[in-house]
Amino acid sequence: MVTKIRVDIENRQKAVKIPTGIRMLIRRCCHAVLDMEGVDGAVQVDVTLVDNDQIRQINHEQRGIDAATDVLSFPLSENGEFELNHDTGEKLLGNIVISLERAREQAEDFGHSFNREVGYLTVHSMLHMLGYDHVEGGLQAVHMREKEETVMQKIGLPRGNSYVFEEET
Repeated sequence: MVTKIRVDIENRQKAVKIPTGIRMLIRRCCHAVLDMEGVDGAVQVDVTLVDNDQIRQINHEQRGIDAATDVLSFPLSENGEFELNHDTGEKLLGNIVISLERAREQAEDFGHSFNREVGYLTVHSMLHMLGYDHVEGGLQAVHMREKEETVMQKIGLPRGNSYVFEEET
């Protein structure tokens, strides 16, 4: 069980007014993932909130992809070994970058709350930083989705509706 988690959140955007409780939600999501995965000891996670233009620029600079996205994960671990902050002894998990502008758009598209979308993006990114991936599809993607929904249910934001839009007949 995580004994201490520090989640540093920096807002670098002005496109979306941050609702009361979003910072606490992000922290709860990070803690819930670490708890579920049995990560123990002191851990540090950095979260940066940006707009679509900013995440597009970061995506282009870091990944060579010139497009906006919803969330980016920059893990600081390799093969399950975390870098350490030698001053504090904390394991440095990595950096999460969330486009609040994209989160707002996706919440509307999927028909759920902004809080659910930000929570989901945080959980998704945390799992990436712990080595989970969905890019190859198949069983890995299913396993990651199951873990995401387990955490979302645990924090009280379960999926209420299907993400598949039904065709009109």
